[in-house]
Amino acid sequence: MAGRHLLRACTALRLVNQNVAVRPLQRTMGTLKGIPTDDEQATGLERRALQALKKGKDPYSMLKPMEYAGTKAEPHIVPCIGAKRLVGCLCEEDNTAIVWFWLHEGDAQRCPSCGSHYKLIHSELPH
Repeated sequence: MAGRHLLRACTALRLVNQNVAVRPLQRTMGTLKGIPTDDEQATGLERRALQALKKGKDPYSMLKPMEYAGTKAEPHIVPCIGAKRLVGCLCEEDNTAIVWFWLHEGDAQRCPSCGSHYKLIHSELPH
């Protein structure tokens, strides 16, 4: 509301002072660059996450995981910050029961029900 009144006052002033060169009002941010982008405005953890995504990394597992065959040669990769992790396997596509088992660091391990292979990979936290 106050901005509209200011614009009207400046427009009226410009009409009154025809002989004086009046600079038009600019409707941008304080810097002449305009509105900042997300990359310019982000700080802290958000900035780290955006920089990691630009480099092709997935810092907080935001993207869909890669598809693996689940064989012994190409097991499903499970990231973990510890030495073991609880894994749930949907053995069949239309199955409603989840088979839970502990996955330990080392060689690939099989699901006790369907035989898919999983391998635990140690990963660090992004922060």
